[in-house]
Amino acid sequence: MPRDAAAFVRCWWPIYRDDPNWVPPLVFERKRFFDPAVNPYYAVADAQCFMAYRDGKAVGTIGAVVDHNYQREDPGAGFFGFFEFPDDESISRPLFEAATSWLRDHGMQRALGPFNFNSNHEFALLVDGFDTPPMVANPHNGRWFERHYLALGLEPVMDWYAYAFQPGKIDERIVRIADRTLARHPEITLRNVDMKRFDEEVALLHGIYDDAWERNWGHVKMERAEFEYLAAGFRQFIDPSLVFILEVGGEAVGLSVTFPDMNQVVKKMNGGLLPFGWLHFLRRRQIVDQLRIFMLGVKQEYQKLPLGSLLYAKTWESGMARGLRFGEASLILENNHKMRGPIEKMGGTVYKTYRSYELKL
Repeated sequence: MPRDAAAFVRCWWPIYRDDPNWVPPLVFERKRFFDPAVNPYYAVADAQCFMAYRDGKAVGTIGAVVDHNYQREDPGAGFFGFFEFPDDESISRPLFEAATSWLRDHGMQRALGPFNFNSNHEFALLVDGFDTPPMVANPHNGRWFERHYLALGLEPVMDWYAYAFQPGKIDERIVRIADRTLARHPEITLRNVDMKRFDEEVALLHGIYDDAWERNWGHVKMERAEFEYLAAGFRQFIDPSLVFILEVGGEAVGLSVTFPDMNQVVKKMNGGLLPFGWLHFLRRRQIVDQLRIFMLGVKQEYQKLPLGSLLYAKTWESGMARGLRFGEASLILENNHKMRGPIEKMGGTVYKTYRSYELKL
């Protein structure tokens, strides 16, 4: 881990000084993320970060990870991420070589990325859709990054899509499917998350997440402690009317988690609460008019039922009631046609494409 996490993070400001769509991270939050005493992720992973310097100034960063949970699914595959650099191969190349050398020394045969540090965190490289800022918990990078990735020998292995939704009436087909599902299956109920029982609700969500995402490409099993840590980080801006738990016969089997796009606020804070960042945070309800469907899934046993359409319909209804100006569903695997179908029937269109890469070591 960086001895000085703040310096590691602050290195990114000069790289993006001319990019109006970059959203500066909150430095205090990133410092907590990089702290093994705070973030339980490091109990199941070995990680090493590197910084590049020129004339005594930090000019680029990268991190490398061996995730022990992922080793059970894909032995020999390590991750790289936090790969930030200006359009200068004399910076990007030695950074990447340092990370891959470390992965080799730890027995890895392949490098996958970018993952900050795995698919449960920010991940993938933006390759199309640079003209708008990223939504909350999604990455952003310079247009030159893909060129550098290819020059380094990295090969594309998977695309991920961000779908855009404009406010308006939902497709009647989705509504009919949702209504018919509820009418035919009285054992199915849908409710909002109960913030007064937050810890219990998080346990239910973790159980659904662990099962529903298990077979997705690149998915990494998330330990209960890490799921709770990430949930606690999102708690302060969760709108319970936008978080649904779907139950069948009293068993929690599906979830839909939609976040207000806090990047609209974070961008104005420029990395910190001072001197005026806290004012933007206090005004967040007046500032935020965009939403991101962050997680939506159903346990594998119940995926033959059209429960995804039900979750999408109720999420859309709740978003419109909140005064939605723009919505995003992301990140969706290119081969996840069970999810892409309902999204496209609802009028969703791909407006950003992200990509994962691999290098055989």
